[in-house]
Parts: sequence; structure tokens; C-alpha cells
Amino acid sequence: MKRLSDLEYLKLNKFQAFIYNFKLFLCAIPLFFKNIGLAIVSFFKNAVLGIGGEFAEIGRTFKNGNWAVKLSFLIFGFGNLYYGQILRGILFLLFEIVFIGYMVVPSGGIYWLSKGNWFKTGSTIGTVQGKFEYDMIYDTDVWVPGDDSVKVLLYGLLTIIFIVAFVYTWRLQVKQCTICMDITAKGKKVRSGKDDMKSLLDDQFHKTLLALPLAGILAFTVLPIIYMVLIAFTSYDAAHDGYSNLFSWVGLEHFNELFDFSAGGLGATFGEILSWTLMWAFFATFTNYFLGMFVAIMINKKGIKIKKFWRTVLVMTIAIPQFVSLLYVSKLFTTSGLIGRALDQIPFIYEWRTANSFVSLWDSPVVSKILLIVINIWIGIPYIMLMATGILMNIPQDLYESSKIDGASSVQQFTKITLPYMLFVTGPYLLTSFVGNLNNFNVIYLLSGGNPIKGTAGGASVGYTDLLITWLFKMTLGSTESKYYMASLIGIMVFLVVAVLSLIIYNIIPSTKNEEDYK
Repeated sequence: MKRLSDLEYLKLNKFQAFIYNFKLFLCAIPLFFKNIGLAIVSFFKNAVLGIGGEFAEIGRTFKNGNWAVKLSFLIFGFGNLYYGQILRGILFLLFEIVFIGYMVVPSGGIYWLSKGNWFKTGSTIGTVQGKFEYDMIYDTDVWVPGDDSVKVLLYGLLTIIFIVAFVYTWRLQVKQCTICMDITAKGKKVRSGKDDMKSLLDDQFHKTLLALPLAGILAFTVLPIIYMVLIAFTSYDAAHDGYSNLFSWVGLEHFNELFDFSAGGLGATFGEILSWTLMWAFFATFTNYFLGMFVAIMINKKGIKIKKFWRTVLVMTIAIPQFVSLLYVSKLFTTSGLIGRALDQIPFIYEWRTANSFVSLWDSPVVSKILLIVINIWIGIPYIMLMATGILMNIPQDLYESSKIDGASSVQQFTKITLPYMLFVTGPYLLTSFVGNLNNFNVIYLLSGGNPIKGTAGGASVGYTDLLITWLFKMTLGSTESKYYMASLIGIMVFLVVAVLSLIIYNIIPSTKNEEDYK
């Protein structure tokens, strides 16, 4: 598509400018995915080159290093001890001893790795199946436990991570030994343990502070994500719980099942739920955002009396726990509820409901989705109103006064002053709100429960208002089959959708692009 010059663009009217910008957006989509593909290829290319360069560097280090450097290839921290860095040397050596001890003990790393049959399709995770055997003392069959697939997978994963940490530490201590050799060759003094301690409390204090949070992120965020991904490649479900019956590796079988678009396959169901999830997240985010902003603008207008009262009334919805309020509101729209009975007094609504055999408004796929969005507005407006109130009070009033002198209307003031400031300040909030609505389990489950029921897929019932997160829940706790592997696979899909959308939205919000304009 030919791009217009600035002068040509200014000659366009509003409708032509909109069409032109929309065409640019459509043309940018293939380019965006092309750039993503190129970035992925570049990443793997640089990774391969980096690994190759690292091996070459290791070879040069061993060839050119002195005997202390060569010995540090086998004994962790030997080079540090040789050059007087006692504290570093002891810590490195202690890490090596702990690693070797963990790997060789009877129930250590080698044991768990040998039990895993890693990624061998059809092989069980664990080698000994538990069973009932006759016990002469008790004169009955007793359970003789075997391997536990859940433990094997978890401890095997931890062992692999420990091995990666070992290799990284090995490379690090070899590098440090080489640096010490170069510093000594120049006649300079290497850092002592005392200098290291001072550095950790001074110029490297940020590393000291971040060490514990980083360890927490790795243990409680990264590790569970990796474990969840591995579960998607297994047969872990209620029938194969890993204890009474070992589960096994199945390769890409479940991925093929999820993306099977043939008759009876999960592909169509997954696509429908994903489309409704994205639609729900869009409307739930932006209806709350703009309506909450308008409410804040109206309350803050000059001449509005008892402003504190109106804010207090709106905030009261926050004070009531959602578990209580959502369950109560869901009952209001049934035929026995207050609103449901009132609507039944309107002839055409009653005739429409009875003609379709709907017991309540929640039985209609379209109406139930509309109700969810409307009720979510009632829940979300107070939060946006409070946030927008603080932002509106900080917008310079000089801008409004000067624009009014120039003849700007209220709509122009909103689109040119208020909205840009709001988007700049609340851009990150919009992103987190959109992601939160993609996984908004509470509103959907407490109001509609995913109903009305459409059918069954993945061993669980599927409703017209189900999100991916509620479908995932039904596959695990809400289903007799409890297909944990399929829930894990859905979790991966949710993660990918959230990650891609977050990257796209983060790169287009004003908060990350036009920071200088709002200083």
C-alpha cells in the first residue's frame, strides 16, 4: 500500500483518514507476524552461534590457562583458592560436593532421572506399579506402594534444573579463575572475600536485594509453569493418578486432539470458547473503562452537589464481597427472582421465553452473555471511577481553558485532552485488566456457571458462556474423568494467548511510546 505524505494526509477528511489508517493497520498485520518469525529465527541463530562460541572459548581457556585454571575444570573453586579468594573458592567447592552427593545417593538425582523414561512415548513415568498383595499377618490384601509418577516427574524436573545450575556454575568459576590469572599476570591484586562482602552491601547491593525475590519467582512461578507444560505431554487423569496407576508419556497426542476440527473433535469447541473469551475480555474491559471514566467526569463537573455521597454510593459495591453479591444478583434474573418476575410482566418477553422453553433469562445463550457484560459493568465501574477521579484532578486546567478560548467543544476537549491523559496514565492498567478478564473465573462461574449447557467436550460439560478458565476447571474438579492433561494443555493455550496479546498491547499503548509528551 502506498503511504501518503504528511501534506496529502492532512488533505483527507475524517472518514478518509480513518479508512487510510485502517488499511495501514491491516497491512501491518502480515508484517507484524513476519517480524515475529524473523525474530524467532534470529533468536535460534544467535543461540546456536552463542553456544558454538562458548565451546570455542572453553577450548581456548583450557589451552592457554595455567595449571590452576586446568585443575578448576575438575575441582570447583580451585583457581579461586589458589589466587587467594578463599570465600568464593569454598562456596564453589561446597556447591560441587552437594551436587555430587545429591546425584549419587540412593534416592537422589540419578535415581529420579532413571525412573522418568523421559519423553519416550508410551513409557510410564515410574517403573514400579503399586499393587495389592496378600498379607499373612492381617489375612487380607494390603496395598504395596510402587513409584509415584507425580513425584518422579517433579523430582526429575528439579534434578534437571539442578544439573543446568551445575553447568552454569562450572562455567562461571572457570571464567573467574581465568580472570584472576589475567589480573595476576598484570601485577594487580585480585579481590578478596572481604572486598566481595563490601561489594554486596554497596555497589552490588541491588543483587543482594533481588536474590531472594528471584529465587521465589523461580520456585513458585517458573517451576510450576514448566511442570504444567510437561503434564500436557502425559496421560495424567483420574484413571491414571500416578499413585494407584502410573501415567505415561503420550507425545503430541493431546495437541492433535485439541486441534482436531473434524466432526466430534475438540477443535471447533476450543475455537468457539476462545472467541467468546476474547469477546468477553474486550467488552468487560472497555465498557468498564469508558463508563467508569464518564461517571468520574460527571461527578467532578462543576455544579454537581454532594459529590462525596455519589462516590460513596458507587463504592458500596466494592465493600460487599463478590461471592455474596454475584450469587444474589444471579438469582434476581431467574423466574422467581425480583427482576425476572418484573420482566415476565412484559408480554413479548414472557412469550419469547415460553416459546423457547427458557426457564429463566440465563437459559438463553445471547441474553446470558449480555447479562454477564452488564452485571460486570456494575461491578467494575466503581474501581475505574476512583482511579479516574485522581487522574482528572491532576490534568492541568490551563489546557481546558485555552482550548475553550480556541472554540473547542466538550467532545473535542475529551478526545484531545482528557482521553489521551487517561490512556497514558492507565495504559498498563488496561493491559492488566484485559488479561485479568481473560481469566475472570469469579464473574462467569458465580453468575452463570458457564450455562446454558451446549454439550460435552474433553470429558466435561461445555456452556455457551464458558471461558477457557472455567472449561479448564470443569475438566479437573468439575468432571468425573478429571483430565488433568487436557486442563494443562488449555492452560498452555491461555498462557500463549495472554503472552501474545500482552506484547502487542504493551507496544502500542501511549504509556510506552509518548512519555515525553506528558512530562
